[in-house]
Amino acid sequence: GDSCCNPQSMGYIKKIVEAKIPGVYVLSLKIGSNVIQDMENSFFMNVNDQVREVCSQLARDPHLKGGYNAMGFSQGGQFLRAVAQRCPSPPMLNLISVGGQHQGVYGFPRCPGESSHICDWIRKTLDLGAYTPAVQEHLVQAEYWHDPLKEEDYRKNSIFLADINQERGINETYKKNLMALKKFVMVKFLNDTMVDPPISEWFGFYKSGQAKETVPLKETALYKEDRLGLQEMDKAGKLVFLGVKGDHLHFSEEWFYTTLLPFLQ
Repeated sequence: GDSCCNPQSMGYIKKIVEAKIPGVYVLSLKIGSNVIQDMENSFFMNVNDQVREVCSQLARDPHLKGGYNAMGFSQGGQFLRAVAQRCPSPPMLNLISVGGQHQGVYGFPRCPGESSHICDWIRKTLDLGAYTPAVQEHLVQAEYWHDPLKEEDYRKNSIFLADINQERGINETYKKNLMALKKFVMVKFLNDTMVDPPISEWFGFYKSGQAKETVPLKETALYKEDRLGLQEMDKAGKLVFLGVKGDHLHFSEEWFYTTLLPFLQ
C-alpha cells in the first residue's frame, strides 16, 4: 500500500537518512515504472519476481558495488531478507527489518493503504484459498500467509515464504548468504495491531496446530535445527532484537536517529 517515494513515508525516510549521514547514497527501491505501479505491485506482483527485479537494480547500481546496508519496512523487511539469501552480489552488509513478518502472517486485521475495496477483496481471497496456485501467483499477501492449522498445505504450496524459510529442504546457499550479514536487526512493534502474530517480527510464530499460543524464535524448529543459520548468527552476536512501543510502523524521529541510524554508519 506504500510506494518508494511517498513524501510522508519512504521518501521521508530517505530524506532524514541523507540529512543525518552527510554524503550517504540512498536508493529507495521502486518496483515498476511509476509510483502507482509501485503501490499496486506491493499487492499483486509475485514476490519472487519483485526480488529478482530488486537484485537486478542493485547489481546495476555502481554506487553499491562495494556493498550496502538494507532497510525494509513491514513486508519490505522479509523481501529484503530474500534478497540477502538469493543475491550475494553486491553484498548486503547489514539488514534492518522494521516490522517485517519473517514467519509470515495468519490474519490481515488492518490492511495498509487507502483502498478499502482492495482490502476487503484480499481478506475474502485469503480466506477462500490462500494456497491455490492462482492466488499464490497473483496476491502478495498470500505468499507469506502461514496457516498454523494447515502446516502441510503451507509447506507444500507457499511459493515464497516456505522457500526462503527452508520449509521444504535446506538450500545451503541461502544459509551461507544470510550468515554473511554483519548484523540482522529485527524491530518489533510492541502494540502492533496489523501483523498477526506480532512475534513474527522477531521470527517467532504460533505453535503448530493452533492459533492462540506463540513461541519465540529459539523454540522453533527453524532455530533448533539451524536451517537458516540463525542459531549460529545468534551465538556470534549478529542478531539484534529491538522492541519499540507503538502500533505498526509508529516510531519517533528521535528513536530512529538514536536506535537505527548507528547500524547505517
